[in-house]
Amino acid sequence: MVFGRFIDWIRNFFRLRQDISLGIYGCTSVGKTTLANRIAMDWAGEEVGKVSRIPHETRSIQKKEKIVIESNGKKLRINILDMPGLATKVDYRKFLKYGMKEKTAKIRAKEATQGIVEAIKWLNHVDTVLAVMDATKDPLTQVNITLLGNLEAKKIPVILVANKIDLKRAKPNNIKEAFPQYPFVEISALNGKNIGELYDAIIKHARKAG
Repeated sequence: MVFGRFIDWIRNFFRLRQDISLGIYGCTSVGKTTLANRIAMDWAGEEVGKVSRIPHETRSIQKKEKIVIESNGKKLRINILDMPGLATKVDYRKFLKYGMKEKTAKIRAKEATQGIVEAIKWLNHVDTVLAVMDATKDPLTQVNITLLGNLEAKKIPVILVANKIDLKRAKPNNIKEAFPQYPFVEISALNGKNIGELYDAIIKHARKAG
């Protein structure tokens, strides 16, 4: 009996020392890559990916591995997984508004669709998810509801991140009230406001699957 408890302790000890795969999910243009860059710059001095005003700039998973974050004397090593923006449909005509030629827009739309499929598949490989939402918009979208439903079904820990609180029209409480069952942090990934609270939440709620 004592030996069995000792073996369990050893297993838990090494599980805690493993990297946490932290998936950053959400709709397009909610600031996922900006947040990934903020975390990576704070703790590794390197960015994860390029940020653009054009939707679906991130069309494949971007990674930054073995980043050690710290808060209140506790440390956690994470692998950041910046996911392509989720959408129910990608229409190439949307990109024409940004001056793209039709051929380029169609290629981007195809790549974006493939990226969404890839991001959904990766739900089987993430340990914890930051579900990022734009605090200036209605959170009750099909994408957000479907994402959270899938995460709940897979029992993947979720931290809701209300981003863009630096904007005057931001209403982060709308997100908190819409999904009160999840840990919640309101931030500005752009200027770093409340980013320390996010690190607190990650260390508190993130856990290795299994």
